[in-house]
Amino acid sequence: MSLITSAIGQGLLWGILALGLFLTFRILNFPDMTVEGTFPFGAAVCVSALVHGVNPIVATALSFGAGLLTGLMTGLLYTKGRIPILLAGILVMTGIYSINLRILGRANVGLMHQKTLFSPEFLKNLPDGFDSVCVGIIFTIVIVILLAVFLNTDIGQAFIATGDNEKMARSLGIHTDNTKILGLMISNGLIGLAGGLISQNNGYADVNMGVGTIVIGLAAIIIGEVVYGELSLTARLVAVVVGSILYRFVLLIVLKLGFSTNDYKLLSAIILSFCLMLPLLQKKFHVNKVLKKGVERP
Repeated sequence: MSLITSAIGQGLLWGILALGLFLTFRILNFPDMTVEGTFPFGAAVCVSALVHGVNPIVATALSFGAGLLTGLMTGLLYTKGRIPILLAGILVMTGIYSINLRILGRANVGLMHQKTLFSPEFLKNLPDGFDSVCVGIIFTIVIVILLAVFLNTDIGQAFIATGDNEKMARSLGIHTDNTKILGLMISNGLIGLAGGLISQNNGYADVNMGVGTIVIGLAAIIIGEVVYGELSLTARLVAVVVGSILYRFVLLIVLKLGFSTNDYKLLSAIILSFCLMLPLLQKKFHVNKVLKKGVERP
């Protein structure tokens, strides 16, 4: 039972990262490699603040602010510096690695005996794994509601229009560069926040904890879309979080089958590859069915 609740809790927390990635990958329609730097940056800022006695709520807010900063840097390099988005993300991600080492002072810092968002007495009294479930539910509900409200505002609609058709958006008087920067900031802010929350839940921050996070986030997005199909935009936000939980259950099943935790990254890549190929496989299967029916006709 504890493994199941732990999987749900981890799925909810990682779902925040997936929501951030959803904004760039699905709405703005470009991959943002900054993710793999933003996630450990948010964790490093949060853990460093906690170690220095900062209130957990403030430390968590700082992780969100750290993410906003990395998104701003990527956005400026992309829109003002005219550097391709993929390269801009890699440049920021690479630079952040050194910054994380400066913030933490070493490659790994633990949170032994430090107060975190998971430290309140009522959470400690809950069964194993329920603390992350409670915190995850609160944060995901608030974030999904705020994102749904934001995407239905004029600025949010301009943000969506920029991703759908940039030329049309410009013709309507939308400053697409500004909306891209805003989208990258909000996206990376959520990813930094996820880093801060997950580092508190895990009890440490590591400069290498961002490796493979983009694959995890994409897997959650794709699984949610494959399971639920066509949905409204708000429902898709919920589906992303559900996809993150389902992804954790897939990993749990794989672990139960005897695989090592060292294989997680490889398994994540395989799962994502399969999910991305599903539409092609379904289309091919459908075509084969149609051909087969045609052959069978007299």
